[in-house]
Amino acid sequence: MGRSVATKRNAKPSRPAYILDEQIGFILRQVWQRHATIFARDIGINLTPTQWAAVSKLAETGACSQNQLGRLTAMDVATIKGVIDRLTARGLTETSPDPEDGRRLLVSLTRAGQQLAEKAAPNALAISKETLAPLDAKEREMLMELLGKLR
Repeated sequence: MGRSVATKRNAKPSRPAYILDEQIGFILRQVWQRHATIFARDIGINLTPTQWAAVSKLAETGACSQNQLGRLTAMDVATIKGVIDRLTARGLTETSPDPEDGRRLLVSLTRAGQQLAEKAAPNALAISKETLAPLDAKEREMLMELLGKLR
């Protein structure tokens, strides 16, 4: 009987079914935190990642509705509205009536916004490169392909 008690006392606890460090959401959050730190350090302008997403998408596509911009940048209605309000207050974006639908406003970059996008683009590319730096070229390509499947 004494041996049975000693065996139970020395036995390792069973492994939990859920280990946080092994979960995709937790790992993605840690990767995002690393990327956000690199972004804040190196973007070279006073913009958040969501503001940069809006500016860079407008530079890429040209004027579009706020709703469309939200869809293109994966932001909900409230988030994209706040982003555009802050960018407009800084003189980086402006709105104008949509010539095809008078009820809708189009958002576009101002001249200052376009200049800022052009100035920051090389930094943004360098940020992406640094985020992926621990991976070799084949691993980077594979990661981007796999993440694309998870979208």
